[in-house]
Amino acid sequence: MTFAPSRRQLITTAIGAPALLASSGVLAAPGSAPAPQPTLAPNSIAIADLPGHFDIEPGYHNLEAGYWSMMPRVVADAFVRHTQHVNRANSIYARNVLPEGDTLAHDSRAATAAIARQVGCAPEEIAITRSGSDALQMLIVNYKGLKPGDGVIHCDLDYDSTICAMDWLGTHKQAEVVRFAMPEPATTANILAAYEDVLKRTPRARLLLVTQVSNRTGLVTPVKEIVAMARARGVDTIVDAAHGIALIDFQLDDLGADFVGWSVHKWTSAPLGTGAMYIRKSRIADIDIAYGNTHIDPANINARVPAGTIDFAAILSIPTAVDFHFAVGAAAKEKHMRALRDRWVNQVRDLRTVEIMVPDDPARYATITGFRLKGMDTDAKAQAVQKALFEKHRVLTIWRAGVDKGPVIRVTPGFYSTTEDMDALAKALRAEHAMFI
Repeated sequence: MTFAPSRRQLITTAIGAPALLASSGVLAAPGSAPAPQPTLAPNSIAIADLPGHFDIEPGYHNLEAGYWSMMPRVVADAFVRHTQHVNRANSIYARNVLPEGDTLAHDSRAATAAIARQVGCAPEEIAITRSGSDALQMLIVNYKGLKPGDGVIHCDLDYDSTICAMDWLGTHKQAEVVRFAMPEPATTANILAAYEDVLKRTPRARLLLVTQVSNRTGLVTPVKEIVAMARARGVDTIVDAAHGIALIDFQLDDLGADFVGWSVHKWTSAPLGTGAMYIRKSRIADIDIAYGNTHIDPANINARVPAGTIDFAAILSIPTAVDFHFAVGAAAKEKHMRALRDRWVNQVRDLRTVEIMVPDDPARYATITGFRLKGMDTDAKAQAVQKALFEKHRVLTIWRAGVDKGPVIRVTPGFYSTTEDMDALAKALRAEHAMFI
């Protein structure tokens, strides 16, 4: 006798079971029907209503959304449902034996297609990874175009894990690793001049790492111009778009890059443990497969992702997260998040002891913004600022090291943030701005 239940049958069976997370209200009580899910039509969520779509921890002003993005309620609910389904269906689902497309393979393809729709590329150019770091490290260390002595370039504002991968090219592939510092204060002109200078003085340059939005200071770089500059010299570019995708209104073609990695659990607001890798179809062969990953066709981008069992429920929740992104609208999100950032910055502009780490040009910042207090010249002092803001004012920020000219405090509003959060930070800074003088 053949046993081939559909997913509908499996979920129906699950309804009678105890709730996985009763406090969330996601799973139905025994014997009741599942709650209807909200429709996420494009541009259907007003910006004024956006914070109301998140369940946040009360009593704090969480301005550390740069770590990862809180899931909106509709995505968190989907994640719980998918977790329950995967747990109960287990290998029946994941081994792809169910009919009618009720398989992990089918639903994984749907998640990939959702990401491709979001960033404007073909699904076969996207691979889902465990994180942005996972994607970018695989792109960097498996780049096939290097010979011993070739130059690989990165700057101080790039992300730690990507810098480590670039350094690995030096120790394991005998590349010449060239690091440069981003100018302070930065402008479009001096950013481009800095990249032009480092390319000129690295005649054997072959690979350039470019971060679209710095996780340290929030500086937005002119990626398209940098990619074109590098390409004119025969240099390939790998772009870290972790803090750009789903926060800034653009498509991958606007960058002009052949290789991009990012975290889907950041501004797309998917569950933790989701990232994505983009390789232009014509360049897939230029990134080696991961660890001899020969069980997948080497022409398939997914051969570049390390094998292993991942959080299936997180992957299955990606389409809902992408739908939520479109329900708010990319342009509306970018405008709103920049306005939240401007609100606190404008309230402290008169404080000569507060140095804002990004220029006023809207093209060079989004929502992340770092600052330094006068005299905050050591990591210990930066940590003291973070501690004072949280313990005295209940405002969470994060100190970031790695910037050549000294540590910064990073402020990152989230989609759940309100003007009251911004005002609380400004008030706290007015109280603490002179703590080192």
